[in-house]
Amino acid sequence: MTVRTCAAAAAILASAGCGASSTDSSNPQAKNLPPVNVQGASMKAGFGTMERLVDAAKREGELNVIALPRDWVNYGEIIDTFADKYDLKINELEPGASSRRELDVAAQLKPDVFDLTMDQAVYGADRFAPYKVQGWQDLPDHVKDPAGAWYAAYGGYMSIGYDPREVKPPASVADLLNPGYRVALDGDPLRSDSAFGGVMAASMHAGVPKPEQGVALFAKLKQAGRLTVPAKANVVVAWDHLNATRSANHSDAWKVTIPRDSALGSFHVQAINKAAPHPAAARLWQEFLFSDEGQNLLQKGFARPARGEAMLMKGTLDAEQAAKLPKAPGPPVLMTIPQADAAKAYLKSEWMKSVG
Repeated sequence: MTVRTCAAAAAILASAGCGASSTDSSNPQAKNLPPVNVQGASMKAGFGTMERLVDAAKREGELNVIALPRDWVNYGEIIDTFADKYDLKINELEPGASSRRELDVAAQLKPDVFDLTMDQAVYGADRFAPYKVQGWQDLPDHVKDPAGAWYAAYGGYMSIGYDPREVKPPASVADLLNPGYRVALDGDPLRSDSAFGGVMAASMHAGVPKPEQGVALFAKLKQAGRLTVPAKANVVVAWDHLNATRSANHSDAWKVTIPRDSALGSFHVQAINKAAPHPAAARLWQEFLFSDEGQNLLQKGFARPARGEAMLMKGTLDAEQAAKLPKAPGPPVLMTIPQADAAKAYLKSEWMKSVG
């Protein structure tokens, strides 16, 4: 990663088809525009104006989303706001699905849009319809596919949430080996992206993931009888937006810290299904998510909006909410896809044997 893209990432993280054409006779400008192409790769190429995109989406009448839990980065409010704003029915498919599951069931369930980890987006890129949102230039180059197949909407840091009534603030993941900490991951690291990130945070050594180090730490916690489930833990290693949401609801009983030695970051990216049954609604959804309104709604869920740096410069970022995000210790470490693949292979081989 270049110095320029590292700086951009740090700034961002720290802070169906009803036919191929349609016209709007009420808009004089529409008479001078080409027919709507719901498969267009941009607003200009497919619709010409936002009004014509909205009209095409309303003709379709609905949108299929997948793997969007309503308590994840404020997606409940985002979905409801979008549905009310554009009078569309939203079909919420398998809210708890993993990124890999989204792709595996796409042919069967027919989602219009995807929310994916970056490695799964790269893996499934040939299944996506390229589309460059109007805020495309605000997105750093390293978090978007040059052809527009996928692009990051939000990111976050791996964090430690803890109960200050029971334990002292841990300065590092290694501190969790000290007596008194009852530790949980956010699920099974062989299946949960968040739990996998927790093990990787414990694996960081001088900015490089050493998966054997992370597995060894959690194996020691298991042997000491202090690796448990979130409901019984006084410490949870999870993405900062998850721990920050819990803290917002229980401010006296839950605090969040991002360890200085494990500033692991990650992005979630968006993509449109090439076989989307509602292609115009899919493109409208992307325009909404990447609009100032959509990005601020993601930030309200304690995610770090991908357009955050540009919005901050333009004065459109919700500064009050930005101040509520857990304080980042510095630039994030973003694992490469080969590093993530190697780490997942190691955990698949060793996690059950060492931790169980």
